[in-house]
Amino acid sequence: MSQDLTLEQIQNFEGKYPKQLWYLFLVEMWERFCFYGMRGVLTIFMADQVLGLSLSDKDANLKYGAIQAFVYAFTFIGGIFADKILGFKKSLVFGGLVMIVGNLLIAFSPKEMFYLGITLSIIGTGFFKPNISSMVGELYKEDDSRRDAGFGLFYSGINIGALLGGAVCVYFGTSEDYGWSYSFLSAAVVMIIGLLTFVLTKKSLGPIGDSPLLALPKSKRTTKEIMVYLGSILSIPLIFMMIKNTDYTDYFMYAVGPLAILYFIFEAYKEKEIRVQKKLIAAFIFIIFSVIFWAFFEQSGGSLALFAQNNLHHNLLFFEINPNIVNNTSNSLFVIVFSPIVGLLWLAMAKRKLEPNTVIKFGLGFIFLAAAFYIFYYTVFFANSQGLTSLNVFTLAYLVITLGELCLSPIGLSIMTKLSPKRLSGMMMGMWFLASAYGQYVAGLLGAGMSSPDENASQLSKLQSYTEGYYQLAIYALISGVILLIFTPLIKKLMQEVK
Repeated sequence: MSQDLTLEQIQNFEGKYPKQLWYLFLVEMWERFCFYGMRGVLTIFMADQVLGLSLSDKDANLKYGAIQAFVYAFTFIGGIFADKILGFKKSLVFGGLVMIVGNLLIAFSPKEMFYLGITLSIIGTGFFKPNISSMVGELYKEDDSRRDAGFGLFYSGINIGALLGGAVCVYFGTSEDYGWSYSFLSAAVVMIIGLLTFVLTKKSLGPIGDSPLLALPKSKRTTKEIMVYLGSILSIPLIFMMIKNTDYTDYFMYAVGPLAILYFIFEAYKEKEIRVQKKLIAAFIFIIFSVIFWAFFEQSGGSLALFAQNNLHHNLLFFEINPNIVNNTSNSLFVIVFSPIVGLLWLAMAKRKLEPNTVIKFGLGFIFLAAAFYIFYYTVFFANSQGLTSLNVFTLAYLVITLGELCLSPIGLSIMTKLSPKRLSGMMMGMWFLASAYGQYVAGLLGAGMSSPDENASQLSKLQSYTEGYYQLAIYALISGVILLIFTPLIKKLMQEVK
């Protein structure tokens, strides 16, 4: 296959960013609008007793965790298929098309088509999400110091999309003038824009993302690709069933995690170089701690969404605003504002040779996470007799949790590409997102555990139940951060020359 650009030409770009990064930035921005927009309305839609699925708070939390877990679990599977058969480009196009169909089905009939539509969205995201991140990594040579800056810009694209999607989808879904159909339709429309953007610009990526089977005869390659597409379609009834009944989700999560670890061990064992094996072990440690981080952080789409719906005033500083718009957008807004500031801080510290290494940054992420959940807990002291509390304090907690995220998530994507050999980049990116799957799954369990067992409980009782849960999360996050900081020297040895 002839290419207009070679990989060497792409990687020898001048300036801070390659032009291809801006194209991938736009594609990811629109896909994240779709993803975070839907994430922001899932729990409140399922708990809506009039126009939604009429689930209890506990069941809504459990299904939210199950849906999000499957989304991220499929990124692991999608990453493997992209590595071995499809290549990143075809995987992304297929995933985008399936996501669009899923969103349109829900928009057409939110109540009746929800589970089928969300099943398709899960499969589509699995093929889309890990592969675009892997393509960003391939824009840079292994020793290119501009890689972290590139992933920082890419991460800002994620959050601009999340900010727009969070505001628009919540606004449409909770508005008396529009409703849930418009919320899901807006997600479908922007996904179409994102996919068209990729199709029109993918030629600039040269060989990046091409099928790994180009050496095979076209007929054999096509047969393998069709088998992947058919396998995805055949998995629809299974995923549909497991989402409707979260007991089946439990069985799935108990199975896929050990299988993924065994596959990781198999691939790591195949690596003959000890230095590469050590790097993979270091990557695995980061993955394990990310499970804990996301289990706490992702309360934003579950328990915190219901907390915002039921227990917050509508006054933020001098404005009146829907608390769930704040819940669904403040994190993204703070990332956009503070990401460059934190980046400049790291650069200033690096010039003075004071910049903390990746392990310490992860540990600091947990310290901020602990502080944020203590502030969420502290909202109980601002509550009135009806169980309504301060939206201002709630928003402050999101500022603190964002600082924790900025210490961990942007460098998480980058460190996976640094520690992984090229042949396993898709699998390791998938492992990173599989960790998020388990984080989402545990987040749903934690949120269900915090919800009041009595659906007729007063708002004040629900407030006390959730804030007591947030206090426990603050303690566990603090312990995790301290453990990471203590074992920093050991993990640094495993990482070797990678900073």
